[in-house]
Amino acid sequence: MRFSFAVLIAAAALAVLTPLPLAAHEGGSAAGLISGLLHPVTGLDHVLAMIAVGIWGAQLGAPAIWVLPVTFPMVMALGGMAGLLGLSLPGVEVGIGLSALLLGAMVAMERRPDLRAAAVLVGFFAVFHGYAHGAELPDGQSGLLYSIGFVVSTGLLHGAGIGIGEVRRLPWGGTALRGVGGLIALAGIRFTWSALVG
Repeated sequence: MRFSFAVLIAAAALAVLTPLPLAAHEGGSAAGLISGLLHPVTGLDHVLAMIAVGIWGAQLGAPAIWVLPVTFPMVMALGGMAGLLGLSLPGVEVGIGLSALLLGAMVAMERRPDLRAAAVLVGFFAVFHGYAHGAELPDGQSGLLYSIGFVVSTGLLHGAGIGIGEVRRLPWGGTALRGVGGLIALAGIRFTWSALVG
């Protein structure tokens, strides 16, 4: 039952991530919502970090399987507000790169910290992701609808990560997830390096 629920979440995430003809006609009140839904999937650094949160939550099991994917969008919304308001936050791209690196490493090493420590780590990185989303609000679009869109899209990416994390129940699942975490961490090294030297 739990696996089929994860598959449904993953399918919903794919539905949101599929390019829509409507997105080509960005105008009117829905434009901000559509932009917000699509923005988190335009950068691989965002996508991998968000999926890593879901996988790590699945590895940790209850209650982390829902605490981490709820913490991230909630704190991300605060970072998004800071970005929308034009407040200063140094090292945003480095923070995003490090999020993929460290969250991927948590998955690869199957780290099991205290739930509070895991939530703080996830929340810390959520600030950078949220700020980047908020600071990139397209001109003339609703900040509220845009914010709702990127929070929903992020939640669906976490759901996809949880769905992927459900392979842990299979005999080879733990090894596969550690491999996925390692790949995310390696990508995070590249993202961080690019942010530092770019």
